[in-house]
Amino acid sequence: MAEHESLEFGKADFVLLDNVSLEEFMANLKLRFEKGRIYTYIGEVVVSVNPYRAMNIYGRDTIEQYKGRELYERPPHLFAIADAAYKAMKRRNKDTCIVISGESGAGKTEASKYIMQYIAAITNPGQRAEVERVKNMLLKSNCVLEAFGNAKTNRNDNSSRFGKYMDINFDFKGDPIGGHINNYLLEKSRVIFQQEGERSFHSFYQVCVRGPESLLRSLHVSKDPTVTNTFQLFYSAISLLSLSLSQSSIDDGGDFKAVADAMKVIGFTADELQTVYKVLATILHLGNLTFGVDGDTTLIENSKVVAVIGDLLATKEENVEKALLYRTVATGRDVIDKQHTAQEASYGRDALAKAMYERMFCWIVGRINDVIEVKNYDAKVHGKNTVIGVLDIYGFEIFQNNSFEQFCINYCNEKLQQLFIQLVLRQEQEEYQREGIPWKHIDFFNNQIIVDLVELQHKGIFSVLDEACMNVGKVTDKVFLQGLNSKLANHAHYTSRKLSPTDKSLEFDRDFRVRHYAGNVVYSVVGFIDKNKDTLFQDFKRLLYNSSNPVLKVMWPEGKLKITEVTKRPLTAATIFKNSMIALVENLACKEPYYVRCIKPNDVKSPLLFEHERCRHQVEYLGLLENVRVRRAGFANRQEYPRFLQRYKMISEFTWPNHDLPSEKEAVKKLLQGCGFEQDVAYGKTKVFIRTPRTLFCLEEQRTEMVGRIVLFLQKVWRGTIARMRYRRMRAAAIILRAYRRFKVKSYIKDVNRKFKNVRSMKDHGKHVKWPTPPKVLRRFEEALWWAWMLIKDMTPEEKLRIRAKGATLEALKDQRPDLGLQRTWEGNYLVTNSQCCVSPVGATDEDLCVSQINRFHKAEDRAVLITDRHLYKMDPLKQYKPMKSIPLYNVTGISVSPGKDQLVVFHTKDSRDLVVCLKGMMPAGDSRIGELVGTLLMGESVCLSTRLSVCLRMLVTCVCREP
Repeated sequence: MAEHESLEFGKADFVLLDNVSLEEFMANLKLRFEKGRIYTYIGEVVVSVNPYRAMNIYGRDTIEQYKGRELYERPPHLFAIADAAYKAMKRRNKDTCIVISGESGAGKTEASKYIMQYIAAITNPGQRAEVERVKNMLLKSNCVLEAFGNAKTNRNDNSSRFGKYMDINFDFKGDPIGGHINNYLLEKSRVIFQQEGERSFHSFYQVCVRGPESLLRSLHVSKDPTVTNTFQLFYSAISLLSLSLSQSSIDDGGDFKAVADAMKVIGFTADELQTVYKVLATILHLGNLTFGVDGDTTLIENSKVVAVIGDLLATKEENVEKALLYRTVATGRDVIDKQHTAQEASYGRDALAKAMYERMFCWIVGRINDVIEVKNYDAKVHGKNTVIGVLDIYGFEIFQNNSFEQFCINYCNEKLQQLFIQLVLRQEQEEYQREGIPWKHIDFFNNQIIVDLVELQHKGIFSVLDEACMNVGKVTDKVFLQGLNSKLANHAHYTSRKLSPTDKSLEFDRDFRVRHYAGNVVYSVVGFIDKNKDTLFQDFKRLLYNSSNPVLKVMWPEGKLKITEVTKRPLTAATIFKNSMIALVENLACKEPYYVRCIKPNDVKSPLLFEHERCRHQVEYLGLLENVRVRRAGFANRQEYPRFLQRYKMISEFTWPNHDLPSEKEAVKKLLQGCGFEQDVAYGKTKVFIRTPRTLFCLEEQRTEMVGRIVLFLQKVWRGTIARMRYRRMRAAAIILRAYRRFKVKSYIKDVNRKFKNVRSMKDHGKHVKWPTPPKVLRRFEEALWWAWMLIKDMTPEEKLRIRAKGATLEALKDQRPDLGLQRTWEGNYLVTNSQCCVSPVGATDEDLCVSQINRFHKAEDRAVLITDRHLYKMDPLKQYKPMKSIPLYNVTGISVSPGKDQLVVFHTKDSRDLVVCLKGMMPAGDSRIGELVGTLLMGESVCLSTRLSVCLRMLVTCVCREP
């Protein structure tokens, strides 16, 4: 199953439709097209609707999303089917193929290019040069074949007018090492005739529109229609140049350079490329040849063109003229030249133009194969050579005038449809039998009867056509139609006007109708005989073989035959095509197939229009509904136990995160039983089969809910992990930085001690000694360090303690109060200077202060505070400073001061009985003793307590700063 998409986009797999009907199928197809979802699955078949617009779903990011993923893990896409074929080839060492089918304009050519692009992107992770070379040439071959084998039709601007099957060979590591291309039934009649609004092959327009002036001069071609009539005739009354320029969706100029570059990359030499251009120009000039009659003699009216053709073909002008006007016939030992009538000469000219283009195209394919085919590969040494085949072949065609080419194309589609149904049914039946699941017979339309109508020996249409061509005497298309009416009169899928006299849609002696699986098609027998014989006079073959151009000589090897040499009757075009189709089907049948079924939403190439009847007809003749029914036969979905468990194990407590059951099959059973779905599933040997789509939707909904929870949990765990990792890195960096700074400072101090060791004995006390360069952390103290030492070396211990106390105060209250009293001398004992009290300090670190206490009744009372190194005493100055209260300093948790100039202090204690006082008796007035009080407290305790008080003080002061 595809990744669960919102129902607003419809069902991603037609197998999951609630009811299998044409109406529901079409409704789902239309909804997905309108929502921009152009791909939908039918099991392992991709249904593709041509969007007629560029879509940003084929880039490198999208490729990475599908690389190595199962079909049901991502939304439907061409890349998913390409990856499935690649994995089957690589994992199971099995040859695979991707069959792309659909009518003209449905997007088959683009689909094949995207599949090739994906395979090239995911292979060769080691970037081996030889593999990259092969990949590049495989991709470039598409560009070349499109130029020479595609054309603009009324249905499609880039319609493939030939069938292409490409085998890509891979080594045991899964890297491409070569390939081979087979081409089928090039529509060479397009060279001499196109229906109104259509074009010939792209190659003509590319050369004429963008070819360099020097090249065009050598080809005797001009872009100016007034100079030469090359553009006006060319087997069409439509101007080649004007038609080319009117097609805005076709960039003939840009394509010319791309094709030329691609051919050089593939390995075409300059002479070969020049020969290709000359063949194109020759065909252009052949279109300008006209024949007239002078009595009984047939003449070429514009003889100058013959000289141009002779120059392009590197042969004599008279030889060209003779081949166009005469036919050499051997009667026994005698050889005579039989002159053509004007009609025969025109037929020969057209046959030559068609044959030259077809032979050039086949030669180009052969040259590409020579370069990309695997060489010197030994399976015993290099491992098995596996293959992925990509078939891009013309789709079913119904035109206003359907001739021999349309008949062959539709026969090809009948063969492929037959193969499709057979392989899908066979795969389903084999899978059911392999898994031990009972098989239910499926009714479907078997088009073998139509295939037999065409190819059956002695009774099929091809056999009747060949018999008519072998008859002696004047053979006409009417004779062929009479033979069909005689042998197929009772066939349910064949009729003509003679067999159905009342059917006025058929013309007498011209039309016959075949009821194909895709619908009824009326064919005109006009031209069937000539196209089947595909006659090209031997004189033209000898003319081209005897050319002094070696490339042309290689293209026409049969021209070396002598005139009197007897050869076998060549196979007819119908027989050659039938044999190639039988061989193709046999080749595909021995591979594991994957399908892309392309649908054309409308005939006006609109990205918004979905023509219901147009699409319904394609769905019917592609057999998509039968495919859904086959896939839904009993069970809508099946998955291998490990894959199923990997996707849904989070739903059950017995399987998440891992199970301890005997096997994965038992774990799947336990999971489904817990969900209540055991009645809607069957258990095969390696897969679980789910009967209805509703069960699968329920599983997906539960999975989606659980995945959200799992993601949140994983995010929490991961964010915690990231935070811890970041903390460890920061902590390690801080430790390393601190150790490094300490090391640099110590090294600096040792260096200073070494240099100034004997300064006392120096006359200038070491002023001439150059200070070592300090580390960055001490650089600003470089000048002050000497004078600082000179200042503190003669200080008493009491003075040093006061300096440290000031430093502690500055660190605790920096930027918190405007005046910390750092500029004055800290006396310590202020009771002796106060007129109201006179008590000496207890110790060097003691502090005596006169204060006003704020009691619990909000009244102020004069008190004295004595701070020693262990206690804080509150004393009554009116009772000879008798201690009223003693607070151990370890009970003091902090002090609070305001950011203003007042002298308010709050001592916080562990028992929450805070002491609130206001310092007083400053001399001079306005002096501040807050800083001295804080410093004395910080210096009176241990380092641990000082740190705690300092931190607490900073916090409390900050809080006070925020109070109103």
